[in-house]
Amino acid sequence: MGMAEASRMTLYSTLVPCFSPKGYVAHRHCHHPVSRKHQIHCSVSTQQQSPLAWGCEIDSLENASALQRWLSECGLPPQKMGIERVDVGERGLVALKNIRKGEKLLFVPPSLVITSNSEWSCSEAGEVLKRNSVPDWPLLATYLISEASLLGSSRWSNYISALPRQPYSLLYWTQAELDRYLEASQIRERAIERINNVIGTYNDLRLRIFSKYPDLFPDEVFNIESFKWSFGILFSRLVRLPSMDGHVALVPWADMLNHSCDVETFLDYDKTSKGIVFTTDRPYQPGEQVFISYGTKSNGELLLSYGFVPKEGANPTDSVELSLSLKKSDACYNEKLELLKKYGLSASQCFPIQITGWPLELMAYAYLSVSPSSMRGKFEEMAAAASNNTTTKKDLRYPEIEEQALQFILDSCESSLSKYNKFLQASGSLDLDVTSPKQLNRRLFLKQLAVDLCTSEQRILFRAQYILRRKLRDMRAGELRALKLFNGFQNLFQ
Repeated sequence: MGMAEASRMTLYSTLVPCFSPKGYVAHRHCHHPVSRKHQIHCSVSTQQQSPLAWGCEIDSLENASALQRWLSECGLPPQKMGIERVDVGERGLVALKNIRKGEKLLFVPPSLVITSNSEWSCSEAGEVLKRNSVPDWPLLATYLISEASLLGSSRWSNYISALPRQPYSLLYWTQAELDRYLEASQIRERAIERINNVIGTYNDLRLRIFSKYPDLFPDEVFNIESFKWSFGILFSRLVRLPSMDGHVALVPWADMLNHSCDVETFLDYDKTSKGIVFTTDRPYQPGEQVFISYGTKSNGELLLSYGFVPKEGANPTDSVELSLSLKKSDACYNEKLELLKKYGLSASQCFPIQITGWPLELMAYAYLSVSPSSMRGKFEEMAAAASNNTTTKKDLRYPEIEEQALQFILDSCESSLSKYNKFLQASGSLDLDVTSPKQLNRRLFLKQLAVDLCTSEQRILFRAQYILRRKLRDMRAGELRALKLFNGFQNLFQ
């Protein structure tokens, strides 16, 4: 697992490239190694992967140790952490000495950080991209490929050699695997969307730039497979640094830190020491793995980006996306849909539900969905409140349709639960050790990850179902008491 971007960005990544170096070919300006394509094997297992011209196995300590030696030679200060194989993640940073709570660690100098302003070994390629105003993400993705293809000729060769050939990510699953194992979870749609986004971004670059400068961007190097690999690295390792004007960066060595749901510490630039640091929020004894936070992400988002699911109940920010949809039989369907579109929403919308409850936007959407035509004058304020792009009043109450709105949410929740129940009953509980995926074959590994995710999401939906049923029961019991009281008064005066 790699470094996460801690500040809630949307990134993209997909399948893994397969290269085998065959030599070098001279181009007009730069030299890139020619690579021979092999059949792509989408697998987490060492035995099933085709070799890359760069990178390493995800648990390689040799390449990571060589990286630390190179960083030290280039100005990285002595570290209180060392790279080791660990229980959580394939490799991670472990305390070598006692580390105090509140202590600053790392101090990676800016000269050892990769940003959109980093110097290109092939300067002509960088100039072409910048002349075409390529944004930071695709620029950095192309930069990684350019430097990686130069192998030992690149300044960053030691860093690239320590990067995984295949970053763990849901986006390396095939369409059939996504359909088979994640049919119940909305994270499947997120994975498909990101796959399409990164492919679309590559196709745009190829059409606008790569095809016009084939000597700088030869197809043998700059192709969809290598572009997906580089985006996979960015997706799992790029970090936003608030104190460096919010720039995104790859921070070698720091991206060896693994995630823990129990810590709340992030990377940033320290102006005093002039280095990238993080401040510990707990003490560590020698031999303990040191953790950082990848951000407030759900288990589904962690699986999507990094290929792991925390233990059930371990993630306090876990959530599940519940899909709500307008009913096409609604006489006001078109009118409601136009208002939703006005505020950036659609006829079918997902909202995050946590173990502690659901957002006000979800309730507003439910009110709009069940509201009758007689409430037409309230439709727009409901649609606006359902959007997180507005600052309008969110805490709306419509007592006359509250019961229908809660029942609408409960129906959607139970419909979703039926899909989880079906998958989990068919799969059973494998209870395998997915912290060591190389010990498992691919099918068992992916199935266990899916079981872990669906179990955690099902747990949240069960809690929501319980709360909704209780609210509706209390509401209906109150209505029944009021009706009995009313009937009693009627009998009294007859």
